[in-house]
Amino acid sequence: MNRKILDLIRPIRSPALMAVADSTRTKTELIAENAMLRQQLIIATRNPKKRWSITTLDRALLVALASIAKHWRDALLVTKPDTLLRWHRRGFKLFWRWKTRRRAKSAANPASAERIALIKAMTTENVLWGAERIRGELLKLGIRVSKRTVQKYMRAVRPTKPTGQRWTTFVRHHAHETWACDFVQTYDILFRPIFAFFIIHVGTRRVVHFNVTRQPSAQWTAQQLRNATSWRDGPRFLIRDRDDKFDGTFDAVAKGCGTRVLKTPVRAPKANAFCERLIGSARRECLDHVFIISEEQMRARLAEYVRYYNASRPHQGVAQRVPDGTEHGGTGKVISLPVLGGLHHEYRRAA
Repeated sequence: MNRKILDLIRPIRSPALMAVADSTRTKTELIAENAMLRQQLIIATRNPKKRWSITTLDRALLVALASIAKHWRDALLVTKPDTLLRWHRRGFKLFWRWKTRRRAKSAANPASAERIALIKAMTTENVLWGAERIRGELLKLGIRVSKRTVQKYMRAVRPTKPTGQRWTTFVRHHAHETWACDFVQTYDILFRPIFAFFIIHVGTRRVVHFNVTRQPSAQWTAQQLRNATSWRDGPRFLIRDRDDKFDGTFDAVAKGCGTRVLKTPVRAPKANAFCERLIGSARRECLDHVFIISEEQMRARLAEYVRYYNASRPHQGVAQRVPDGTEHGGTGKVISLPVLGGLHHEYRRAA
């Protein structure tokens, strides 16, 4: 309310109205504002013929008084409000530097090498003891250390083990009986969306199935899984995300093949990292270099890329082997075969 009154009467500049506005303010605010004006008057009259010289003490006093006076911007005359705020930030940095330096000084006496060795020995010899139990033994021996110090050196010899099986461990153990699937969205030459669906074998990185569509409905996605498992030879596990293009029909088809669907957690793209890696490769090595005209043209280009991906391209995830396991060794002459119009090349030895 005080601020609104001041904003209304400031253009009028009437002493009477200003006095009425000041009557609504507290005594502490008025004293702080008067002290602020008096300090600025001292600065202005210090060297009247030269540029105002504001000392460090002046800056500290103005900042301290501004923290008390609510309307300090109206009482500030020798400098801009932004400058005063910059002085406050600079003072806070100096204060924080002093405070942290004092903490570092107080913590400059770490545990001695003998105490550290004793903590590690107790941790190794007593696997059932926790930090508080070891601290109690040290106190019994007349050695006073904090619980955090004990925990710090316990972690060096007894690292914390995660509870339960991690996702990476599960995938590594069941990679050869696990598939993963996902969509990649791109656009044709007229900026219309078009989708490609991939299913990959996690253990070998082989593309099991792919297809292209402009309308990826849930029924269409379920049909792709039927096509990939036409002989009822589905995997044990199938990783998919929580996209609307997967629904109960898709899960029912997987269940009919004896496959258990594993949904990735919310906002966890790394849970389907193998298929995401395939999609990234398809973008960088094929789709980003092709003008897409139609579904048929995109399907043909991806079919050529998938043949190269499965039969010729080495993969780091499987020790630079080829997913199909084909190797072109021998002693013949090395020949080069273009792929995707020369965008890539396949190298093999002549027969």
